[in-house]
Amino acid sequence: MNYSSFYQPGVPAKIELPRTSLVEMCETAVAQAKDAIALEFFGRTTTYATLGDQISRAAEGLRRLGVSRGDRVAVVLPNCPQHMVAFYAILRLGAIVVEHNPLYTSRELRHMFEDHAARVVIAWDVAVEKLRAQPGDIELDHIISVNLLTEFPLSKRLALKLPLPNLRATRKKLTTKVRHTIEWTDLLAHHPLKKSHPRPSVNDIAMIQYTSGTTGLPKGAILTHLNIYSNALQGAAWMPDTRTRAETFYAILPFFHAFGTTMFVIYGILKQAHIVLFPTFDLSLVMAAAKKNPPTVFCAVPPIFEAIAIASKKRRISFRSAKVCMSGAMSLPLSTIELWESVSGGPLVEGYGMTEASPVALGNPFHTTRRPGTVGLPFPSTEIKVVDIDDPTVEVRQGERGELLVRGPQVFSGYWNNPEETARTLLPGGWLASGDIVVQDEDGFTTIVDRKKELIITSGFNVAPTEVELVLKSHPSVADAAVVGMPNQHSGEEVVAAIVTHPGHRLNTDELRAFCRARLAAYKVPRKFYPVEDLPKSLLGKVLRNQVREELARLR
Repeated sequence: MNYSSFYQPGVPAKIELPRTSLVEMCETAVAQAKDAIALEFFGRTTTYATLGDQISRAAEGLRRLGVSRGDRVAVVLPNCPQHMVAFYAILRLGAIVVEHNPLYTSRELRHMFEDHAARVVIAWDVAVEKLRAQPGDIELDHIISVNLLTEFPLSKRLALKLPLPNLRATRKKLTTKVRHTIEWTDLLAHHPLKKSHPRPSVNDIAMIQYTSGTTGLPKGAILTHLNIYSNALQGAAWMPDTRTRAETFYAILPFFHAFGTTMFVIYGILKQAHIVLFPTFDLSLVMAAAKKNPPTVFCAVPPIFEAIAIASKKRRISFRSAKVCMSGAMSLPLSTIELWESVSGGPLVEGYGMTEASPVALGNPFHTTRRPGTVGLPFPSTEIKVVDIDDPTVEVRQGERGELLVRGPQVFSGYWNNPEETARTLLPGGWLASGDIVVQDEDGFTTIVDRKKELIITSGFNVAPTEVELVLKSHPSVADAAVVGMPNQHSGEEVVAAIVTHPGHRLNTDELRAFCRARLAAYKVPRKFYPVEDLPKSLLGKVLRNQVREELARLR
């Protein structure tokens, strides 16, 4: 099928694959952009020259701690300048970046650390104690603590020291005192790494990115420099109107999410852009930034586009500068497209991806050929096919439902320490089984109609029902539980739970919610709890989540 006939004019059917690593890509940006602004954080800016210098110094600091080629280095940080520096410093040594959500609980972090066995961690100081709460069998050689305030403008740092209750509360959220760690500023105190130090190759592993699975335990997707760099080049080809050294990116999506990594940490640097960093999505911060330095490239999830569009109209703050806008990680409603385009300066298109594809595989063209409601066409140098749900060797006829398979340079090489799941997901011939059920129209535009997997996608984050159920069933009042996703116009889906209590117990939603919050990241905690007498199960005793979902829909 000739997909490229529907591409935006100038978008090639194939890209030239990278021959060097992400390290060389970043060094090229530093050499060419020099005094141009690379990063902005709460108004404080970092030039490309300074960014390159800090990367080299941090790399030398890590080398002196014993980090070498192939070592895993864990990163537990929100979006901040230190995160960008840490990412490329680790890669410079030929080591492997392992990203983690800094808001994860100690329990959630445990499985990942057991799996990747990183001995060095670069962590937000607020998250350090969660790492130390790990049992003794997870040994860490070094914890490098990061105080976000060191990258704040001086005026803001001084203001946060004022003895006012609200400012003290803000400071407590941003930083805390920790002992027996290496401070990030000490890591940067070293001389730059010698240029002769060996560099990684394009086929070396760059990252392990964890993604939830239906088993409830996150799996580490192995992504090479080639995978991630290729995806950034595919994005550059797909968005030809994005100019080098002339765009402002708003990095609202977290760097620890595959979409955020590729769009900002890689693609943003590739385009030598001015990247405005937000440690979390805060509408007031975004609107304040837009007054001074409005975005031109804006990639986010539907709820963020909605919130900003509404605020833009209400506060009369223009987003007409935003000409290249892409949504991903969850379904994009037509109403969101119309709302956003009423305040922006360009079209909002939907892309499709998964962590195992670095992550983007399909997208709607930035052109009149786009088809809202679909996830578009394969990216350049990307192949897709739709196969029988039960037999991936059989392709279905056009217009019929089937599982989407993807093949391309961005497709991962497997799961870390998990050959069984790798074999189930990475099929013969290099085809990636997406687990999504799709339909292709006569022109090849693809629509997601169902999911073979039972993951819940809420605000762009994957939630494994089994993981949440295990937490719920560890509560003394809960005999059984089933967790499903229910439609939500703001987040795509919301996590809800059907609860069977033990005899003599009653459902206490406040207590159960607090119990979950202590053990799960906030987005995984069920928004609603429904008491039920029993759960529908198969003859083998497996909970039939589709029937649970239907029953909860009736109750709602």
